[in-house]
Amino acid sequence: MLRIFLVDDHEVVRRGLADLLEVQQDLTVIGEASTCREAAPRIAATMPDVVILDVRLPDGSGIDLCRQIRQDHPSVRCLMLTAYDDDEALFAAIVGDAAGYLLKSVRTAELVDAVRAVGQGRRLLDPSLVQQAHRRVSDAVEDDPRFGSLNLREKQILALIADGLTNRQIGDRLGLAEKTVKNYVSSLLSKLGLERRTQAAILQVEHAARPAGTRP
Repeated sequence: MLRIFLVDDHEVVRRGLADLLEVQQDLTVIGEASTCREAAPRIAATMPDVVILDVRLPDGSGIDLCRQIRQDHPSVRCLMLTAYDDDEALFAAIVGDAAGYLLKSVRTAELVDAVRAVGQGRRLLDPSLVQQAHRRVSDAVEDDPRFGSLNLREKQILALIADGLTNRQIGDRLGLAEKTVKNYVSSLLSKLGLERRTQAAILQVEHAARPAGTRP
């Protein structure tokens, strides 16, 4: 019996998921939460096999919650379920160490199969996409210790700053609260020894433009 925990801020979505999962003889829903703050302690208390969670939650990002779960409870697998179909959301899911990424438009049979696969230890993300995501962040830090001090989320946000996105736009793209993005920006500026985000954007663009082997 696979034990499932649901994290989504819409009660109708949670109830729908619970209803379709509970009719399966080998699946049972053992808990629910609507926010990151609710989810973390409840997951720690119940230790489910699989957590199905939305990318965007009222008080933070499902991706960051996923990474926290994976760090604190490596045996718990996370399956992202979202309405947003874009490369940044998929990239964020990979960065967050999710085992799978599905759209809410997925068919019932496909969702059930995905839950079973993730619960059995399989990863549903294309290995080539996983490698591409890790190359994307590692390319930005190659040969430069300042970039190496940033964590994965900070590197991702720095790349979006260089693309000209505001904190609010970054938050919308990654499913983060604007205040959370601001905190990440402050942290990465401090680590890079910079005072303004424009300096960080220029540094990122110049660094990315240099051929490999010529970066300071």
